[in-house]
Amino acid sequence: MKFSTKKRTEYAAVSGHEEENTAMMKAGTSAKAKRAVFSESIMRLAFILCGFTAVLFVLTITGFLVVSGLPAIGRIGIVDFLFGTTWESTAKNPSFGILPFILTSIYGTLGALVLGVPVGLMCAIFLAKMSKGRAASIVGYAVDLMSGIPSVVYGLVGMIIVVPFVRQVFGLPDGANLFSAIIVLTVMILPSVISVSETAIRAVPSEYEEASLALGATKTETVFKVTVPAAKSGIITSVVLGVGRAIGEAMAVMMVAGNVANMPSLFKSVRFLTTAVAGEMSYSSGLQREALFSIALVLFVFIMVINLFLNFVVKRTGGEGK
Repeated sequence: MKFSTKKRTEYAAVSGHEEENTAMMKAGTSAKAKRAVFSESIMRLAFILCGFTAVLFVLTITGFLVVSGLPAIGRIGIVDFLFGTTWESTAKNPSFGILPFILTSIYGTLGALVLGVPVGLMCAIFLAKMSKGRAASIVGYAVDLMSGIPSVVYGLVGMIIVVPFVRQVFGLPDGANLFSAIIVLTVMILPSVISVSETAIRAVPSEYEEASLALGATKTETVFKVTVPAAKSGIITSVVLGVGRAIGEAMAVMMVAGNVANMPSLFKSVRFLTTAVAGEMSYSSGLQREALFSIALVLFVFIMVINLFLNFVVKRTGGEGK
């Protein structure tokens, strides 16, 4: 009987300790859960703030350009401003027609895309599907290095090499023209086109290519008839990035295009929308300065419309691919 009582006492003591440990564990778990919930709430708030900060920047830039650019358009007249062919901002009777700048920006961007996209796509195919070992690493390193070269360096190389080359080959009095600008822009958009296209091509499932090869297609046929169409959404995205780089470039273009407000011609000195703003802002005043802000507003709207259209094409292409 004494032995039984002793056992009951020991069991009660052990049970008490277990209940105490269980209670402490529950308290610790509850505190840990509260800390985790608090940390998640803080991080969620940080993510939301960062996301809306980007939106705030875009809205701020948009508002600033609208407020600064609309007054000059109102004073000059939207038709005379957008479709006028003469820009003489410092003349006694100034003219503020920016049609030459708009057309030059369009022609320069299209020319860079026509030359740069095929070369960039072929290089991306080489890196993703054709190259092996050392050759791939060398080309990949060169592409990465190109993406980090400052715009002024591209412009300097273009001014020293491309401009004299164009002048001598075509027998021109001056090699600083639209053609030289297109060549420089072509080189500048290559890193964006190559990098994004290569990533898109590598993302295509290997089963697609294996099935094509099993049906008797060659490797080249498989790449161009299976892999590239399957990666077209990513390739179009690379074109979007290339358009943004080409149409927004100022410094390099200013150094090789001649910076003269002519209607665009392949071998004439021209001025882009970006170079018009960069070239005159330092000494502008009054209506001239307001007109430069208006050019910036037109450029902003221009880029936004192009990006919206190309993003729509990307989404539509991606949806069809699925």
